Amino acid sequence: MNGDLERNGFAIAPDVMDESTITELLEEFAWRAGDAEGAAGHGLYALRNLLQAVPAVCELAASQAVRTLVEPFLGRDCFAVRAIYFDKMPDANWKVPWHQDLSIAVAERRDVEGFGHWSQKAGVAHAQAPASLLERMLTVRLHLDRCDRTNGPLRVLPGTHRYGKLKPGEIERLRAEVPETVCEVERGGAMLMRPLLLHASSSAQSAHHRRVIHIEYAAEPLPDVLAWYETVPGSS
Repeated sequence: MNGDLERNGFAIAPDVMDESTITELLEEFAWRAGDAEGAAGHGLYALRNLLQAVPAVCELAASQAVRTLVEPFLGRDCFAVRAIYFDKMPDANWKVPWHQDLSIAVAERRDVEGFGHWSQKAGVAHAQAPASLLERMLTVRLHLDRCDRTNGPLRVLPGTHRYGKLKPGEIERLRAEVPETVCEVERGGAMLMRPLLLHASSSAQSAHHRRVIHIEYAAEPLPDVLAWYETVPGSS
């Protein structure tokens, strides 16, 4: 898997979560669906700031099962810095164009060279970070359902994480040159991805859920007066 991630910018790992962990998480999100901002119909389609809001996700981010995937790439001192829950379903069925993940969540807006394009998401300050920082981060997408070609999987352009931040014209060129890969992941599995990897997703074609916990990890503190909005180290 190490070679896949470094070469392609992504890798898929099976059997990261057992059924009891998945059941606990699904029960937690079902309980929150009634009064969450990201509720649609009878379900919850999005929830941010999970490391603070959902203790079970905090425990998952610090678990040995997940950190075993991350530490070979970021080192033993790495830590989780953001977690988001997504669910594609009939009442919330979206598509995402080709892009890189450039924004990070910070404790407060402070003017620091290299950080810009500020925004607010769920009341939290976000900034686009320098490529040098994003290259030292890793995303783990933990799947609570089987994700296949019918329910809106991620599509990626392998190897595009090696080109730094891309301009729109460069994205279009790489789309024409690099064959895409559809990332199918079994229930309980994980997809590891570098933030600078070009990726997209289509709307789901089936009525099945596609529930994912997206956790981002970093290897070092932010520079100067900036601070991560939320951090979770590994278990001792």
